[in-house]
Amino acid sequence: MSFRNRICPQRYIFLSTSANPLLTHSRAGTERPEIAIKLLVFKSIASEIDLRNSSLEKVTRIRLNVITNSIRLFERDELRREIDMLNKRFCSTLHRSAIVTLLLTVIAALPANAEHSYRVLYTTLYSFCSQTDCSDGSDPLATLIQASDGNLYGTTDTGGANYYGTVFKISLSGTLTTLYNFCSQSYCADGGYPHAGLIQATDGNFYGEALTGGANRYYGTVFKITPSGTLTTLYSFSGPDGAEPDGGLIQASDGSFYGTTAAGGTKTCLFGYSCGTVFKITPSGTLTTLYNFSGPDGEEPYGGLIQATDGNFYGTTFAGGTVDAGTVFKITPSGTLTTLYSFCSLPNCNDGGFPHAGLIQARNGDLYGTTFTGGANNDGTVFKITPSGRLTTLHAFDGNDGGEPTDVLIQASDGNFYGTAVAGGAKGGASGLGTVFKITPRGRLTTLHTFDGSDGSNPWAGLVQASDGNFYGTTYVGGANDDGTVFRLALARK
Repeated sequence: MSFRNRICPQRYIFLSTSANPLLTHSRAGTERPEIAIKLLVFKSIASEIDLRNSSLEKVTRIRLNVITNSIRLFERDELRREIDMLNKRFCSTLHRSAIVTLLLTVIAALPANAEHSYRVLYTTLYSFCSQTDCSDGSDPLATLIQASDGNLYGTTDTGGANYYGTVFKISLSGTLTTLYNFCSQSYCADGGYPHAGLIQATDGNFYGEALTGGANRYYGTVFKITPSGTLTTLYSFSGPDGAEPDGGLIQASDGSFYGTTAAGGTKTCLFGYSCGTVFKITPSGTLTTLYNFSGPDGEEPYGGLIQATDGNFYGTTFAGGTVDAGTVFKITPSGTLTTLYSFCSLPNCNDGGFPHAGLIQARNGDLYGTTFTGGANNDGTVFKITPSGRLTTLHAFDGNDGGEPTDVLIQASDGNFYGTAVAGGAKGGASGLGTVFKITPRGRLTTLHTFDGSDGSNPWAGLVQASDGNFYGTTYVGGANDDGTVFRLALARK
């Protein structure tokens, strides 16, 4: 029987052994080996091969047409589960038996405790309030972005010339430039206290939000700022159209910006407070309120939105929902909202509660996020949820490995997720100063760094992976002046 006739449907998933062994051991801070597997989808060229009687080396020498090629990292148990999934999905029983035998032979050859290939290098690049009267800013809350010029851009919540926050630029080596000082106009008409980060739009300018200030003094703004620091207020919220924009903007496929306000709107929730909104704003500043939250459908959307591959937007609310512990929602570009999940739906909130961060869509199409509290230890969780609303808790923080994550995850070039926890860590347990962590798509978490105060503490912001492959972030406080830091975290090959 030909090789081609034994597989389904004339394709198979196989391992490339093209570079000495298939395996590279990595993962800082873990004693379990990982397997770097190059998964290739091949198509036979009608060679007569008896896979059952061929060695792995011989099979990989066969000339085959490569259709797709991807790199993934697996731990032992993860690889076994992946093999099982691939078998069920792609291959006939006969071919499954052959390929599983070969793969398990490879796994069995691994040493029980492999030496790690990476170590963590942490560097404090800048400590805020290093200039007189904190004119360089202090207390950054927002995630950095890397712009097209290679520099990092961000905001500080306070400090600056008027102590209402700043917009800054910082090089990858740590040279900081203050681009704008908020509340430079009368009654802070230009905004103040920017909690959210920036985005760089297709026009090359940056867009962001200020939590307060604006033409109506208290409700916040949407602004544009050029790379050289010229700021234009695009919109001032007034309350019924939203207030306290906190989650940042995204530029959607239609060229407009979409975001949320944590308060404001036309609906009233607990204690008489307004519940928050979802809005759309054009680059020229025309705002449309797409949705007003009302409580059962969620309230206080602190996290921003993402536009998924289906064209819809996804986000979270901090409160509201079935048991008032937050939700995951989907909203169409025209404003039709669907609540996908209400947290604390399981006993003791084992599924997590009060998500402060937004979501990301991973390469597998699922959405990933965090909850501030809940989980098995009530220190927050990392979760996965399908676009249809099926939620899986991947990890429950226990204090020692971090707690109370507040900002969005990123999926790095290695396929894993990276993030920060504002509290916890081995240097303080549940009352610690926060951590940086890595978590695999299947939920194995590794603490990469635990803050001790001198190097920063309480990282409310998430991470960005820059073009040099390293991770950059901010801490809200701590550092040389206890007013926050910018840091770099590198995973260096041993």
